[in-house]
Formats: sequence, structure tokens, C-alpha cells
Amino acid sequence: MADLRRYRTIVSDSALWADFRIRDGDVVISTPAKCGTTWMQMLCGLLILDTADFGRPLTELSPWLDAVTFDTAAILAELESQQHRRFVKTHTPLDGLPFEAGVTYVCVARDPRDAMLSFENAVANMHPDAVASAGLPPEVSQPPSPDPLERFWLWAEADFAPESATFGVTLANLVHHVRTFWERRDDPRVALFHYADLKADLPGQLRRLATALSIEASPRRIDHLAAAATFDRMRERADELAPGVDANLWRNNKDFFRSGTSGKWLDLLDPAAIERYTRRVAELAPPELAEWLHTGWSGRR
Repeated sequence: MADLRRYRTIVSDSALWADFRIRDGDVVISTPAKCGTTWMQMLCGLLILDTADFGRPLTELSPWLDAVTFDTAAILAELESQQHRRFVKTHTPLDGLPFEAGVTYVCVARDPRDAMLSFENAVANMHPDAVASAGLPPEVSQPPSPDPLERFWLWAEADFAPESATFGVTLANLVHHVRTFWERRDDPRVALFHYADLKADLPGQLRRLATALSIEASPRRIDHLAAAATFDRMRERADELAPGVDANLWRNNKDFFRSGTSGKWLDLLDPAAIERYTRRVAELAPPELAEWLHTGWSGRR
């Protein structure tokens, strides 16, 4: 772990990976916040367990290993006891994770503007009692400014910071996270997905995931499993599938799956602001990555 970059925020610390005993076949789901983490956990669970009936909350099957707001010893013990193929959640980029043979590393990207607005909705939905019980400062559930455009530019123009006194959710951090996967996308251990592609063709993307995980499934089975992972179906099961349900993290579990829509930033940014944002992205990512990050494969010309 000494040669890995350390990522630390008020809710996570990548150093906690040091005590995790990796097994062949493990799946590490590493995504920026609000880019489809729970969705990918659901898809991995469907394929690995070959059922939509998990019998327990998804967050127990696929815990957030390096979260400091949970009992790390209990999480490690739970993972050690699991007999099925393990699939573990993290928001740590690839350069902060042990990169081992026999492990599949899955990342999901999303248009950063959609991720930013989705994160704001999630923060607004956090229950104050859960924030207090986790030992987090009350201001984490409050926006830093009442002006949404000002908040957008604070997010967009902040510097990259692997260690942050807040959640560490900025445009620079998001782009860096995806870039650590993008630069190793030809490695057979890496599987890179995009939120827009999952929305456009969920069965097709589930088939891609099955291939990445070396899981055989018939087209009929893929269609059946994909039907359990639509946004509406997952929202119906929010009490089982939303992260943090065991800690009563949300005011409303269903509101964690608020809408799943894209493009709401168009109501916030005028053409001049979009141009300014585009220039900022160009400072953070090469052109090919920048285009893919905002469109996925299905939306590229």
C-alpha cells in the first residue's frame, strides 16, 4: 500500500484497504459519487448470485469497504465470511487501490454535471439524525451557498485534492477518478462503463458486464435479470437497495433514487457557462476522454 496514493475525506479513507485479504474472483466497484455505484452493485449482484432476491440489504452484500462512518472490523469480517464471489464498493480511484491479478475492477462514469446535481439532491436527502450519529459536522447536509450557479462553479473550479475535509466531490476529482481507469482500459482486469450507456441499453450493458466477469448467461436470462435493475424497479425496492438504509441515512429511501434523468444542468447553464465549463474540462482531461465522459459510447458520433 506504500506506493499507492492515499485518498481521505470525512467519510472515507483508502488506507483501510490494507487489511482486506483479496481473493481471486473479487470484484471491486470503484466509481465517483453519484455516477451509478448502487446500480453497478445491483448488476454485479444479479449476475453473481443469479437472482434478484438477495434476501438481505444490498449494502450488506456489497459493503463500502473504506468508509470511516461504519465499523471497519465488522465489514472485513462480513467479507471474509462470504462464500459467494465478493463484490465490494469504493469511491477510491484506481491509483489508490491494490491492483491485483484475478480481480476485476469496474468503474462507471457519468456526465459530471449530472453527477454534481445528483450529489446535491443526495445531500439534501440526508437525515440530520444520521449525520449526527456518524459524527459528521451538521454543515455537510447544508449547501455552501444558496446560489446554485455559485455552487456549480465552486465544484467545477476546485483543484484536485486526494485528501479533503469534505466529501471530496469536485469536477477535478471526478475526472481524475475516471482517468485512472481510462488510462488502463485495455487491461483485462478493468471494465469501464458509462451511465448513459446503461440507460440506453441495460440488457446489452449487463451482457458486457457478464463477459467482463466471465459469467455465462443466456440472452433470456440477461433480459430477465436486467428487468430487475431498471430505475423504477430499484426505486420500488429502495428499502433493500439504497446505501445507508441500515443507518437510516436518508429522509426518504426512495428519494435516493430520485429520478435517474440526465441533462437537468441545461436549466442552470447558459451557452456562455457551458463554454466556460468546457474549457475547464479541457484542463483536466484529454479530448477523447472528455468526449466519452459526457456521452458514453452510445452517444459518440
